[in-house]
Amino acid sequence: MRIARSGSALLAGAVAVTLSVTALPAAFAAPSSSAVISEVYGGGGNSGATLTRDFIELANASSGQFALSGFSVQYLPGTPSAGSQWQVTPLSGAVAPGGRYLVAQAAGTGGTVDLPAADATGTTAMSATAGTVALVSGTTPLTCKTAADCAADTRIVDLVGYGTAVVREGSGPATGASASSSVARGASLADTDDNAADLTSGAPTPVNAAGETSGGSVPEEPEGPTEPGTVRIHDIQGTTRVSPLAGQPVTGVPGVVTGVRTSGSRGFWIQDTAPDDDPRTSEGLFVYTGSAVPTVAVGDSVLVSGQVAEYYPATGTQSLTQLTAPRTTVLSSGNALPAPVVLNARSVPDAYVPTAGGGSIDALPLQPKRYALDLYESLEGVRVTMSDTRVTGATTAYDEVWVTVKPKENPTRRGGTLYRSYEDQNTGRLKVMSLDPAQPVPVANVGDTLAGTTTGVLDYASYGGYNVQATQLGRHVDKGLRREVTRKQKRDELAVATYNVENLDALDDQVKFDTLASGVAVNLSSPDIVSLEEIQDDNGAVNDGTVGSEATLKRFTDAIVAAGGPRYSWRYVAPENNKDGGEPGGNIRNVFLFNPKRVSFVDRAGGDATTAVTAVKTRKGATLSVSPGRINPTSDAWNSSRKPLVGEFLFRGEPVFVIGNHFASKGGDQSLHGRFQEPTRSSETQRVRQAAEVNAFVTSLLKADKSARVVTLGDLNDFAFSPTMDALTRGRVLKPLITTLPKAEQYSYVYDGNSQTLDHILTSPGIRRLDYDVVHINAEFADQASDHDPQIVRIK
Repeated sequence: MRIARSGSALLAGAVAVTLSVTALPAAFAAPSSSAVISEVYGGGGNSGATLTRDFIELANASSGQFALSGFSVQYLPGTPSAGSQWQVTPLSGAVAPGGRYLVAQAAGTGGTVDLPAADATGTTAMSATAGTVALVSGTTPLTCKTAADCAADTRIVDLVGYGTAVVREGSGPATGASASSSVARGASLADTDDNAADLTSGAPTPVNAAGETSGGSVPEEPEGPTEPGTVRIHDIQGTTRVSPLAGQPVTGVPGVVTGVRTSGSRGFWIQDTAPDDDPRTSEGLFVYTGSAVPTVAVGDSVLVSGQVAEYYPATGTQSLTQLTAPRTTVLSSGNALPAPVVLNARSVPDAYVPTAGGGSIDALPLQPKRYALDLYESLEGVRVTMSDTRVTGATTAYDEVWVTVKPKENPTRRGGTLYRSYEDQNTGRLKVMSLDPAQPVPVANVGDTLAGTTTGVLDYASYGGYNVQATQLGRHVDKGLRREVTRKQKRDELAVATYNVENLDALDDQVKFDTLASGVAVNLSSPDIVSLEEIQDDNGAVNDGTVGSEATLKRFTDAIVAAGGPRYSWRYVAPENNKDGGEPGGNIRNVFLFNPKRVSFVDRAGGDATTAVTAVKTRKGATLSVSPGRINPTSDAWNSSRKPLVGEFLFRGEPVFVIGNHFASKGGDQSLHGRFQEPTRSSETQRVRQAAEVNAFVTSLLKADKSARVVTLGDLNDFAFSPTMDALTRGRVLKPLITTLPKAEQYSYVYDGNSQTLDHILTSPGIRRLDYDVVHINAEFADQASDHDPQIVRIK
């Protein structure tokens, strides 16, 4: 598996990024942070099969979208001959973060159950017992026919050999495939580059991008139920996170319709008007209608028959208990709705979730008075209401906004909610969406409020976990949040800034260049040096081997001049094609801009994509062996990730060393709201190794000159309280400046309603007088040029 790392810092969330396809060793491959082949079935339509056709299922464990345009799945017989050809099925669209993608292949004459609607369709007749399937960047047929040759082909994103396949990953192919069995990865999508270890056989379970599955054993009813059955909603929901009736048919479940969703995951919610006396058992339930638009209305009293199912919207998430394949009878309309449950600082516990030593909490009895996530689970599908909520995460492009029902919970200076530590979760955060197309979620910034009452149904989804599907929205009150402008540096101050410009390339619209340029020229007051993250090559996602960024940087620096800034020069080291992570073909990299009228760059030849920069001790102090250069770029720590850029500058005749960083993303980490508690932060391992590499380099600089002035900065994709920061600052060679600010100001990024810090500036002991500022211009606003706020330090 060639696992990818995203180009943006994401914590399993709703910001779309695309991923690379370069090789990552098995030591870093579990679980995957990219798209993988999650299931292969070649027995469709065979004698003894239930499904009518073969399929290949893809999955995406990361928090970023995996774009499939230009990709393909390819099939090779298990024992290829000289004349065997890889058979190609082109793909389109994308695998959603945490989602699945279904590729239907050839149909046979047997079987009785159709696949769910396929996301792509091919005609490949796959063997039921032995073969090789590859996910490929490109649609040109592969030519490799041995495991070694295929391992060397960098176009292959993932590869699964099954049965007795010659071409496979690791110790051997996955075993057990047959007319009635597929081979599939486990729920974690673990990938150790060993097909035999990573995939096991079992009944085929195809899932498409909409979350739809095949089959269902609900008894045939020509019409909806006419009499209430013996099962009530609280019986279905049970006292844990998983229904005791999962997989079973139920008949005539009574309830009143409390909400209807006509797009996306279509369906409606029902709630029992005769609840039991157990606070652990929810009285609400989602009825999933698949592709059919619901025909019921809010206030209808209904009886519903269907099959109880636990729907996991993404790998590692909790599940949503629902009824599938429903048949519904409307008994009456216009009925009063059950009174909503009030969510506020008193009703929502301060503790977040029980722990299970990293295991699943699915089977733990709910404790809604003790844990916030247990409370929300006990209210799954139930009407809830909240009053005068403060916005903690601005309205997104998906028409969702984050609010808090706890106004005093870790507030920031500008109205957000601060994420302070792994042990101190903010339990009052909830995402709000609208079920009423005529009343969309307002465009709100952090610190705004939804005044009055917001009421709706409590739901669960992969992005953000528990959320309110609002049938009534509070009134938007704009609190007037303004973008900050930092002060201009004084003549004797060197101003150094970091800014993640979110996959900027020369093909982007001019408005993006202009907005980002204004951030540099106006809001940052034209720093002397700007360390940029996420500069792409000149044709962006076009995957043709281009690695230069001259046109991109020319457009950006021109836009800065137009915004009133100086004429910046730039330096960077071009990466090897598709070796630095990010979007395939984008060749993301770090770049230094500098104002030559204020600071000079010391050029030393020899720096390239694979040459390591070293510290050189001289009589006058430390210098660099090459400038610009990269820190140990061939180290495994940097596989499929951006390499730090090091440059030597002169300011008023004194050397300053700047290290621009963009560490590996959080893609693949388990979510805070997921079923595995405490969640595993699998991506942290690579960042800790990257931090150790930077720490070792800074240590070598200080060994050459203990008073060397070093500024280390950039998107580190981790928190001030993380092991990554511990590794970076070990030996006190660097001081993190974010911790010098008041607690309520220690953030530069907002995710899932949490204000947090992923971007950092750190300085060496030789820098004694400084002024540091996080300049809030993006993360708290619905209209943003980047999802990161820039930072600046002024050094005397």
